[in-house]
Amino acid sequence: MQKGILQTVDRALTILEILSQEVNGLTAKEIEDKIELNKSTIHRLLVTLLNKGFVEKNNQTNRYIIGLKMVELSSIRLNNIELKTEALPYLREIAYKLNQPVQLATYLDGDAVFIEKIEPIHSIRVYSQIGKRLPVYCCSVGKALLLQWSDEKILNLLQGLEFTEFTPTTLTNSDSVLKEIQQARIDGYAIDNQEHEAGIYCIASPIYDYRGEIIAAVSTAGTNKEFIENHEADIIIKVKHTAEKISKRMGYRSKSNIK
Repeated sequence: MQKGILQTVDRALTILEILSQEVNGLTAKEIEDKIELNKSTIHRLLVTLLNKGFVEKNNQTNRYIIGLKMVELSSIRLNNIELKTEALPYLREIAYKLNQPVQLATYLDGDAVFIEKIEPIHSIRVYSQIGKRLPVYCCSVGKALLLQWSDEKILNLLQGLEFTEFTPTTLTNSDSVLKEIQQARIDGYAIDNQEHEAGIYCIASPIYDYRGEIIAAVSTAGTNKEFIENHEADIIIKVKHTAEKISKRMGYRSKSNIK
């Protein structure tokens, strides 16, 4: 085996590759025959994959098939590719108008995941590299991504998270975060008041798809001085307009006259 490869992970991925080629699925014995592993190893791998939703088992036929988690991840990947393609021109436009970094993020398991970022040469540097994840409670994009969730669903999520106080202004309890999200619903945008990085302020607005569902959020970041110089109210308008333009490209039809 190639150096640096984890054998258990390699075997689990091999099982997924094999199952992806079998429309009707395979029994544990058939999987065992194909990859020549002993029964107990196959069993442990399948139990783990079942537990995570990557495979499913038909209890009547004892056959395993690719699970919905794989479909979900594939769908997220494909949607993100389309989203990034459609969003990029608008992200560049607002980033260079404001001379501030602009980020595009989606939701995954309690985190905001940054999938695109435009950073003008002379703008500030912020902790939002592509692929980075931040807890939803401490960033503007995270809050914006939850605007359509019910209060009950938001509280259930937050109460299952372990809050970290990144800065003195980090919100560290569920009620405070919920209150901000409730206000963001009214305003149409969410804020981050130095909650993850000291001295860095962020404003984010949600992006909708053709179903009217929030699929992402766009944000910009800056120092207090930059927000004052650029006029915060104007920044908010630009961020909201950018989100609306991208939403329109994703098939969303609103009452707005943004073109």
